Amino acid sequence: MKLEGISHISGFNDCYAYNKDELIVNIRTNKTIKKVVIFADDPYINGCSTSAPWDGQPYEMQLKYELKHEFIYSVTLRPRYKRLQYYFRLTDDNNETMVYQESGIVSEEEFQKKIFREYFKFAWMNEADISVHPKWVENTYWYQIFPDRFCREEAPFEGTLSKWDDLSSFGHNVFYGGNLKGAMSRLEYLHELGVNGIYFNPLFVSDSNHKYNIDDYLHIDPNFGSNVDLKLLVEKAHSLGIKVMIDAVFNHSGLGFFAWKDVVENRRNSKYYDWFFINDEENFTITHKSTKDSRFYSFAFVDNMPKLNTNNPEVMSYFIEVCKKWIDMWDIDGIRFDVGNEISHAFIKKLHAELKAYRKDLFLLGEIWVNSSQYLQGDEYDSVMNYPYLENLSNFFLDKSRTAEDFKYAVNFCYSMYQKQVNENIFNLFDSHDIDRMYTRVKSYDAFIQMLVILSTLPGSPCIYYGTEIAMEGENDPYCRYPMRWDIVEDKSREDTFKAVQSLIKMRLSNSEFLGDSYRFEKTEGRLVCYERNGIRVYLNADETDRAVAFDKESEILFSHKASGNMLKAGGALVVRLKK
Repeated sequence: MKLEGISHISGFNDCYAYNKDELIVNIRTNKTIKKVVIFADDPYINGCSTSAPWDGQPYEMQLKYELKHEFIYSVTLRPRYKRLQYYFRLTDDNNETMVYQESGIVSEEEFQKKIFREYFKFAWMNEADISVHPKWVENTYWYQIFPDRFCREEAPFEGTLSKWDDLSSFGHNVFYGGNLKGAMSRLEYLHELGVNGIYFNPLFVSDSNHKYNIDDYLHIDPNFGSNVDLKLLVEKAHSLGIKVMIDAVFNHSGLGFFAWKDVVENRRNSKYYDWFFINDEENFTITHKSTKDSRFYSFAFVDNMPKLNTNNPEVMSYFIEVCKKWIDMWDIDGIRFDVGNEISHAFIKKLHAELKAYRKDLFLLGEIWVNSSQYLQGDEYDSVMNYPYLENLSNFFLDKSRTAEDFKYAVNFCYSMYQKQVNENIFNLFDSHDIDRMYTRVKSYDAFIQMLVILSTLPGSPCIYYGTEIAMEGENDPYCRYPMRWDIVEDKSREDTFKAVQSLIKMRLSNSEFLGDSYRFEKTEGRLVCYERNGIRVYLNADETDRAVAFDKESEILFSHKASGNMLKAGGALVVRLKK
């Protein structure tokens, strides 16, 4: 038997409680393993002594995910006494069987020897340790708004504003005057589009247009409006059934933040000195120069974003109180945490515990661009921005040599990273303020529509970036932050695109089959992708030729792009509810 690539840990994402009754067990194997049986039971079923006989009950595990070089088998058990002891029997394609226990893989003969056995054990299904997220997030379709670029209404801006349609001078210090009153004036538009969640980039006092260098965490930037304006916006959004999430920048502050200003003035004598990471006491106040010299730590060597010491209990307490004040002032539904993997685990755990006690259904979203499973064990973030999903699934459209099989591996990789309950509310996206826009990236309208179909049909909580509904374009930052093209909305020149996105959003939110984390791929050839979710089948023809697809003619068409009957044209997409 080939033993490489076989792994399991009794915890984390390999063995965890899905709820108070169900325990999920996963095992990774190489692709020669064709059958896995778990033998499991309560560790004390026949007594506490290590000499008490114990064999376990057999449960055949099912192939959950196929990756390019490995299988992941899974089983859901209901331990009667909330504890579980177990081992695995593995069978390969030559029908050789071996036993996997905690200390490693052994032959049947070795396992039967009268020596100590090292079983795997899940000690207890404590409800307090189970990863639980707000249920409303699963059925939320988000719309991300970059405030300075979304909509301008009665602009209170002090200073020079660019004309909304002038893109000749563009960068981080160019302002267009988008504000909260403007966003509020477009809530009916968003309601018509069908989204039921808004995610705002930072709204607080800052001298930049992106507001990620915050000087005052308790006041809306005057150029965006006032604290009252946000309160009124949230109230109106809620009346339309729209949730609101705002951005928290706790990894770093701006240079005008009171604590940093005190440190600049009083140096080592400042009571806030340890709120930051200062390494050169004499020269740390030098401005307009990269922090690669390590005079102090900052975000990405940017000197106007000094890094906050979130190991410091005072820093933790200050920002937790800030969050509570946000909840009290504005009744927000979620908080997104910028640079969420550079904040200390200790801070996130404390923040999670206190904020969930304060508002149980508050959604906590981390910005992390890589596998984030260590932050998603139930006591830190509820979800993260799913950039691995964005990158891996975009690659299918960027690399035409990739097949439907490669697409399946990419999807399975993304969902194999996390627990089942996390996949149910993972924050899926294909563009944002930090990356090129979806349409610009793939340079194909058909691929753009297919990606929107993927976003709307795979597990998770989908998010589109402002302007996606009219296929706005833009390269990487800052060009992905062009002002919203309201002229296109008003002249209806891309009405077909708007209606297609509107249709997909409605489809996603009105069909419960898209909830949960289950899906399965059908075997196809070339670049014809086919997967099914609870009786709803999705077809994507990324080939260069038309392809026939098979489904009963009485099946209900939920969405169609370049499809006619059972023929799906090149670049087409089709979503059907199969006849029962």
